[in-house]
Amino acid sequence: MKKLGNYVTGRWITGDGNGQALYNAVNGETIGFASTRGLDFKAILDYARKTGNPALRKLTFHERGLMLKALALHLRNHLDKFYSISYKTGATKADSWVDIEGGIGNLFSYASLRRKFPNEPYCVDGDAISLGKGGTFMGQHILVPKEGVAVHINAFNFPVWGMLEKIAVNLLAGIPAVVKPATITSYLTEAVVQEIIASGILPEGSLQLLCGSAGDLLDHVTAQDVITFTGSASTGLQLKSHPRVLAENVPFTMEADSLNCIVLGDDVTPEMPEWDIFIKEVRREMTTKAGQKCTAIRRIFVPQNKMEDVWLALGKALSQTTIGNPENEKVRMGSLAGQSQREEVLAQVQKLLASSQIVYGSLDSVQVVDADAKKGAFMSPLLLMNEKPFDSEAVHSVEAFGPVSTIMPYSTTEEAIALAKKGKGSLVCSIVTANNKIARDYVLGAAAWHGRILVLNNECAKESTGHGSPLPMLVHGGPGRAGGGEEMGGARGVKHYMQRVALQGSPTAITAITNVYQTGAQTREDEKHPFRKYFEELQIGDTLITHKRTVTEADIVNFANVSWDHFYAHTDHTSLQGTIFEKPVAHGYFILSAAAGLFVDAKKGPVLLNYGLEECRFVKPVYAGATIGVQLTCKEKIEQEKKDENDIAKGIVKWQVEVSDETGEPVAVATILTMVAKKSQ
Repeated sequence: MKKLGNYVTGRWITGDGNGQALYNAVNGETIGFASTRGLDFKAILDYARKTGNPALRKLTFHERGLMLKALALHLRNHLDKFYSISYKTGATKADSWVDIEGGIGNLFSYASLRRKFPNEPYCVDGDAISLGKGGTFMGQHILVPKEGVAVHINAFNFPVWGMLEKIAVNLLAGIPAVVKPATITSYLTEAVVQEIIASGILPEGSLQLLCGSAGDLLDHVTAQDVITFTGSASTGLQLKSHPRVLAENVPFTMEADSLNCIVLGDDVTPEMPEWDIFIKEVRREMTTKAGQKCTAIRRIFVPQNKMEDVWLALGKALSQTTIGNPENEKVRMGSLAGQSQREEVLAQVQKLLASSQIVYGSLDSVQVVDADAKKGAFMSPLLLMNEKPFDSEAVHSVEAFGPVSTIMPYSTTEEAIALAKKGKGSLVCSIVTANNKIARDYVLGAAAWHGRILVLNNECAKESTGHGSPLPMLVHGGPGRAGGGEEMGGARGVKHYMQRVALQGSPTAITAITNVYQTGAQTREDEKHPFRKYFEELQIGDTLITHKRTVTEADIVNFANVSWDHFYAHTDHTSLQGTIFEKPVAHGYFILSAAAGLFVDAKKGPVLLNYGLEECRFVKPVYAGATIGVQLTCKEKIEQEKKDENDIAKGIVKWQVEVSDETGEPVAVATILTMVAKKSQ
């Protein structure tokens, strides 16, 4: 009988004894055993800190992102293996797609996010802050990778996505991970980690796996570590209160199962497309992964006068769901993850039945296809009804983590908001309505108690990713019962694994530290025009001081005619009374264009094209007769990867442009971007 391996301290080892037995959720057969007994958990964390952390910290964001991309491509070559194992968890092909390819998709998403960061191991955070009148003292925040390890304690329902969505973020941030999946489905996580380790893509020590008990792992965490937990609110609170976690002030991100809800807007009637959208959304969320999702809909709020129509429509929709062996193509809902999970769900349902009644489904029987209902962890979808939701606490606090949801009435939007809040914090809620005022009122009323809100209508339904799907670029988490944490969220998630530091010093010193030019820092001028330099030759602080140009009335008139911008402030002498202008003012875009004429080197050279403009401000009016000049400074360099072997090797250069008048005062400031070729092709 197979015994799962633990990948720790650079090798695959098994724990002592048999440990916990693992079962096929569909037929009840024993798959193997998992044990971490005898492992040195302190040594495991030390190995991550001393081996994995330094290796990742020295890589740049771009290198880490390319590492994630390579890993995603590698795992995609082994999908058949992962799917064949996933069926044993009770997941259908569609369920497994969310778990497996959804997880790999997170790797791709965070790999692409590397372009939002500099090609450095650290990054600048936010804008520079002047701290002195003379411009010689300033502040700037930076983010650096922590020197610890990310400890991920995951739930059983998504053994692949649950791991990959987390490690994608910490690896891009530059710190290693120790992953402890829920034991009941850890055999699928182990299969994926086997391929990750075999690929050799990650630096040694970047990823370790524990299949079994976490033992005394948390006894050895330090202030530089980060803990994430996905699971029940009660277990999360227990771990979050661990004495070592409290003593070391270890950041703890909890994503707990919550009583998520969906609201049918009062405007929606059976004749509207939103009605069918609502019914389909609830059915999908009740049956996908057999309802074993932390984002699944547990509470359904419906206008009082539509209760019967809704539960009858939902019952009809649920009756069309084929349940059974997930390897059968006709099956749309598989089993729960195991018999123990099924028993737990039924026990929770009994608590709910103290104040609710079943309007669809059976506690005692379920029809299955190509399977034995007694051997597998199958159960019928259960739609409950509670007619007095304000008088019942259980329906807002007891979660049956399976294909179970309760329908409840409301009278006004304010009541729907109040009922949503009774969940005391949720990962997600949805409202289906064609009325944008109803949507706005609900969102503003309920938002403080939710991590994500889906506003669903006929306009977006076809492209909607659905109520239950967290996305890598949006935050996943929620307040209160939902754990109070955040995962993913694009760059927001990366920053959870980094230390924000406020730097203070001179502009020159901070320029040298950040590799981003700070206003007032020392600059370099030489005889070679900056536009004649290749990407590798340019240095931060390279500067050109241009000759000057006097703006004339003809310039202003001609630019108005060429651009068709005849705004009164530029062209009408008689309309300036009561404005801030003394006479017709030059167009801001003319000043910027004139500045380009002053600083551009016109001959063919390394500069390939103008790539864009950002942070443009016109800070002082320019009138005819004013004389302007430009200081052009190399502000930041951004590496670009070649798309293929025929592509030009190049990078993006950000230039600080400061246009001043004859008094020396700035009239316009901007950052322009150019694409610059590399000398080495």
